[in-house]
Amino acid sequence: MAILVVALVVIGPERLPKVARTLGHLWGRAQRYVNNVKADIERDMSIDEFRKMQQKVQAEASAVDESLRKVSNSVDQQVKEISKDVSVPTSTSQVKKSVQETKHPEQSVEHQSTISSTANKSE
Repeated sequence: MAILVVALVVIGPERLPKVARTLGHLWGRAQRYVNNVKADIERDMSIDEFRKMQQKVQAEASAVDESLRKVSNSVDQQVKEISKDVSVPTSTSQVKKSVQETKHPEQSVEHQSTISSTANKSE
């Protein structure tokens, strides 16, 4: 209240309404400026949050990618080991021999011993 009395005495009654109007406009501009600055700060903060979230998602995606690579390499190594262990017969005689051995394993052992003894006698 004291400020209004001093303003009335210093400015005068004729110019006081014009000065009050100007001060109101300046006050409104200041409030809009402060609100714009607040909105900019909030926008920057949300952008930073999105960047952090993006970095986190990228880090997790990289970890998943690395894990998949490791699993893929492991599977590839196991497939190579299995393919080394598996012998594929190349001739028909080897196929027949493999089939006979799987059908009658005892017979193939006797057959081999007979062949061995026959070979020893001929020598």
